[in-house]
Amino acid sequence: MNEQIQKLLNNLIQLEHVSSTLYLAMSNYMNRLNYKGMGSWLRLQSEEERTHMLKLIDYLVDRGGTVELSSLPAQPSEFGSPLETFQKVLEHEKFVTNSYRQAFQFISQANDPQTLVIVQDFLREQVDEEAQTIVDRLKIAQNNPAAIFILDQELGQRNAAPAGGVAAQG
Repeated sequence: MNEQIQKLLNNLIQLEHVSSTLYLAMSNYMNRLNYKGMGSWLRLQSEEERTHMLKLIDYLVDRGGTVELSSLPAQPSEFGSPLETFQKVLEHEKFVTNSYRQAFQFISQANDPQTLVIVQDFLREQVDEEAQTIVDRLKIAQNNPAAIFILDQELGQRNAAPAGGVAAQG
């Protein structure tokens, strides 16, 4: 395997690993504030990012590459209001999209069609990940506890993604 592509894939693995721990920290925070639906939604998001990481690991190993797992940065334990928390989720997902976009461009130039397909699948999924629906609805709810409670219940209805698939975003 091309060393530069192997390094790029390891960077994406690290990105997904960090994403998983970030969303787990956010889940714990929301649960601590008794927003159990939001906590559940974020826990499932954490699991989805871990699944992405494992898919990239399996692909790299299958191609004869070496996986290099790096240490993880500590995650915050406070994220602000539900709106501020989900704004951070959206901001992070935009960063992830940009990372996959750059990877796609590099791999296109490196002429590695198999890796390009894998990265393109993740990039396609990022369209859903960047949906602003939750942020927009929290903005509408503003500081109305009843509206936030209803949204919290709704987000708690999210189901886990089928193996290799994407869960409904709620």
